[in-house]
Amino acid sequence: MKDVAVEVAREAADLVRKARNAMVAGERVRVETKTSETDVVTAVDRASEELIRRRLAELRPGEAVLGEEGGGVAPAASVEGDADPVTWVVDPIDGTVNFLYGSPVFAVSVAAQISGASVAGAVVEPISGRCWTASRGDGAWLDGRRLRVSAPERLDLALVGTGFAYLAERRSRQARMIAGLLDRVRDVRRPGSGALDLCSVAAGWTDGYLEHGLHRWDWAAGALIAAEAGAVVSLPGRDPELGPDATFAAAPTIAGPLREAFISCGAGEI
Repeated sequence: MKDVAVEVAREAADLVRKARNAMVAGERVRVETKTSETDVVTAVDRASEELIRRRLAELRPGEAVLGEEGGGVAPAASVEGDADPVTWVVDPIDGTVNFLYGSPVFAVSVAAQISGASVAGAVVEPISGRCWTASRGDGAWLDGRRLRVSAPERLDLALVGTGFAYLAERRSRQARMIAGLLDRVRDVRRPGSGALDLCSVAAGWTDGYLEHGLHRWDWAAGALIAAEAGAVVSLPGRDPELGPDATFAAAPTIAGPLREAFISCGAGEI
């Protein structure tokens, strides 16, 4: 399943890269909005997902697909068994706003889930070509190099990633939370792609990460990569004190203090 995830994610990333190059050259791309005027979707998002769905139907016929643009049914959590079906969870461009503005920080994310849990996944960056992968129990990898989370000694030495909602009212609450955190950590980063934020924790490029409002396709591959690299990971619905839709990942050495810091700064009220 990991090999399939890599194959289709690479193919979609190639499509996205070519589309971005055409945009840079002056070609216009159709843009629409979803939940708000700041929540955008492009024709390239839809073309990427269509490619992924078509290739998965060829390589893994009969298996369900849940995608950001084309929808589908999320796999139900249950006691996993050999006969449980596979659902592919895909984000055709994670970081669409970055893509639209010309920033290179966006990726294609493809994951296989069984009983609601990710078992294999790939996150491919169209511009750099970097390929992040993981399969359950087999570690996390970046272009063949095994990943391991960082080990900061104290919370005030931790570099923390986050993201913000598209709705202005919620974004304001998130900003207040981060403002309260700033004097407790080394610094805060907001790259704009949840999948790559989770991969950054896996690589030790950041020490922790929290974001509210991620969907399954945002975290399905990245959270597995972070966990397989040794991160403490909490997914939406798992930790009400962080908020019912919070995604959290951190190096074990500061996971507890970082969680408590987020809670004390109002994470549960986001």
